[in-house]
Amino acid sequence: MLDLKMYINGEWRESSDKGKRNVINPANGEIFAQAAEGTIEDVKEAIQVSKAAFTSGIWSDLAPTERASYLFKIADKIDHYAEELARLETLDNGKPLREAGYDMADAAACFRYYAGLITKPDGLTYHVSDPIQALVVREPVGVCGLIVPWNYPLLLSVWKIAPALAAGNTIVYKPSEVTPLTPTKLFEIFEEVELPKGVANMVLGAGSTVGNEIAESHDVDLVSFTGGTKTGKHIMKAAAGNMKKLSLELGGKSPNIIFADADFETAVDYALFGIYAGSGQICAAGSRILVEEAIFDKFVSRFVERAKQINVGPGDDPSTEMGPVVSQDHMEKVLHYIELGKQEGARIVCGGNRITRNGLEKGYFIEPTVFVDVKPTMKIVQEEIFGPVVVIEKFKDEKEAITLANCTDYGLAGAVFTVDGAKALRVTKKIRAGITWINTFHNTYNEAPWGGYKQSGIGRALGTYGLDVFQEVKQININLQVEPIGWFSK
Repeated sequence: MLDLKMYINGEWRESSDKGKRNVINPANGEIFAQAAEGTIEDVKEAIQVSKAAFTSGIWSDLAPTERASYLFKIADKIDHYAEELARLETLDNGKPLREAGYDMADAAACFRYYAGLITKPDGLTYHVSDPIQALVVREPVGVCGLIVPWNYPLLLSVWKIAPALAAGNTIVYKPSEVTPLTPTKLFEIFEEVELPKGVANMVLGAGSTVGNEIAESHDVDLVSFTGGTKTGKHIMKAAAGNMKKLSLELGGKSPNIIFADADFETAVDYALFGIYAGSGQICAAGSRILVEEAIFDKFVSRFVERAKQINVGPGDDPSTEMGPVVSQDHMEKVLHYIELGKQEGARIVCGGNRITRNGLEKGYFIEPTVFVDVKPTMKIVQEEIFGPVVVIEKFKDEKEAITLANCTDYGLAGAVFTVDGAKALRVTKKIRAGITWINTFHNTYNEAPWGGYKQSGIGRALGTYGLDVFQEVKQININLQVEPIGWFSK
C-alpha cells in the first residue's frame, strides 16, 4: 500500500489532522494507496511558506538562465523516469500505457520549452515626446495557486508549473484527489534537483477544502484552474476578494464537422480518436459529430462498425485501446447521461452500457456509445458528459453546420474535415472556439496557445500566452533631463 504525503517547505508530511483518502485503481476498483487529506490549516501554511519564499527572492531574484537550468534538469529527470511515470499514470487514471507514454514525453518537452523561452528578450522601450526613456518590463505575479484535474494528472500540472516557475513565481499546487501518484513523483523530482525550499508546495485533498482556500486566500496572487465550468464559476467568485489574476480552462462540447467531400476513412478515423481517446475524458473531445446529409447514413454505419472494434480493457494491457473512466462516481455520472439521452428520445446505435464481461466487472468500463436522432436542445447535446459518448447530427449546408457548431455555451475546440481548402478556412473562422483543426483532431503543441471562448474559460495555456499569465507588466519612466518641472509658481 503506497502512502502519499504532501510537500510543504521542502518537507514530506502528513495532513495536520492525520486524515487519509483511499486511492483506487479504476481498472479493478481496488485500493492501492492512501493519500494525505489536506486541511485548511495545511493550505494556509503552504501559502505562507510560498509567500515567504517569494518575498525572500530565493527564486524570483535568480537570473532567468539560473531558473532555466533547474527546469532543464527537471525535464531530464522526467525522461529518466518516463516508464515509471507512465505506469503510475495508468494505475491511477486508467488510461492505456501508450497514451500515458506520450504524456510523459510532452511533459518533459514543456519544461524545456519554458526553460528556453524565459531566457529570451522580453522587454520593450518606447520613444516618447518628452525627455523620458519609457520601458516595459515583465515581473513574476507572486504566489500562484495551481489546481489541476484528473484526466491528465501530470501533463496538465506541467502546463501550469513550468511557466509559473520559469517566470519566477512560487506555487501552491493542488492535484486532483483522485489521481495524486504522478504529481507526487514530480515533486520527488523537484527534491532531487534541489529546487529551493518553499518554491514549490503541494497540498493534497478535496477541491471543496484545499481548492476553495487557495481561491479565497488574499495571500494568493493568481489562481490557474483546469476543470469543470461550474467549479470555474465558483473559483471566479472566491477569487474576487483580492481581485487575484485568473486563468480558467474549463469545459467543452466540441463540434467535429465532416463534409461530404472529406477523405472518408480519414474523417472516420479522426472522429473515433476525437471522442474515444482518453475514454472521452478530454475537455476538447469531439463529442458532437456533425455530418453532411449526403454521407450521413454511410458515416454512421462505418463509425459504429469501427467503434465496436475498439479493444476496451485495463490500461496496463498492451492490446488495450481504451481504458476505464476514472472513478465509480464518474462512471455513474456518464451512465446517467446515457439514460437521460434515451429519455430525451435520442437513439443509441452503439454501446450504452457498463462493461461487465471478460473480467472487467470490477472496473469502471463503459462501452463506446453513439447517439443519433438527436436535437440541439437535448442535454446530451448541450452538456459536457466527459466520457466515451458521442452524438452524431446531420446538416444540409455550411450555414447550418456553423449554426449547429456554435449552438452550445462552450467554445473550446472544433474541427472541419473537407478537401476544399477555402471551405475549410471559411468554416473554421466561423467556429467560436479557441482551438481548431482542419482534417485532424487533438493535436497539441507547447508553442501554441490552448484555451477557449464563451464558458470554456478565460486566458490561455502554453506558448508565449501561457507565460504571460504568470507575469505582471510594469511601466518604468526615466527622466533624462533632471531639473524642476515648474508646474506651480514659486
